[in-house]
Amino acid sequence: MSTPASVEGDKPNGPRSLKGTRTRVRLLEAAKEIFEEDGFLEGRISDIAERAGLSHGSFYHYFDSKEEIFREVAASVEEQLSAPMGGVILDPESHARPQDRIREALRLHLESYQREARIIGVIEQMARYDQQVNAVRMERHQVYQAQVAASIHSLQEHGLADPDLDPQLAAAALGSMTSRFPEMWLVQGAVQCSLDEAVDQLTRIFVNALGLTSERASQLRRTRAS
Repeated sequence: MSTPASVEGDKPNGPRSLKGTRTRVRLLEAAKEIFEEDGFLEGRISDIAERAGLSHGSFYHYFDSKEEIFREVAASVEEQLSAPMGGVILDPESHARPQDRIREALRLHLESYQREARIIGVIEQMARYDQQVNAVRMERHQVYQAQVAASIHSLQEHGLADPDLDPQLAAAALGSMTSRFPEMWLVQGAVQCSLDEAVDQLTRIFVNALGLTSERASQLRRTRAS
């Protein structure tokens, strides 16, 4: 028979009941709000628990520390940000032109970044001091970079991208742009532009960098037709 703690939380294996799962989600949502408002250092476990409608002690049924819940919040946000780039650009079922897929992915990515700018600013700060937060971000970035490099290589094989590009270096450079530019724009306030302008300019940079010219696309269509 399960103990009350294991039904509600049971940290080693996560919540085992629907109620426990919902409570854990409430804590994560509350933690995200508190970190956005107060930052990591000033955010308190008691504030997170109160925002979630729980007692201070109940927090520890689900998380061992403030660091642990912050790391999970950060991982969730990072996954959300990378989803459009992978789900749209790398979608094997899509028949849209590469240029159109890039534009759609960038818009979704920047819209998501814009919504999450406050918590991303906190994550950026913590990644400089918390090795685990930084390691999770780097691991996700490397997986995404490898996928993009494979996509660039595929475009080259189909005659759509510049054959002289190094796929790995191109993926690293473009990936850095999609992460650093929105930080400078939406977190640091160092760039002034509208969402439409940002999407348009980043799309142009992507397309030009990869050499995705209309001439190449037309040539490919003629080749297929013949």
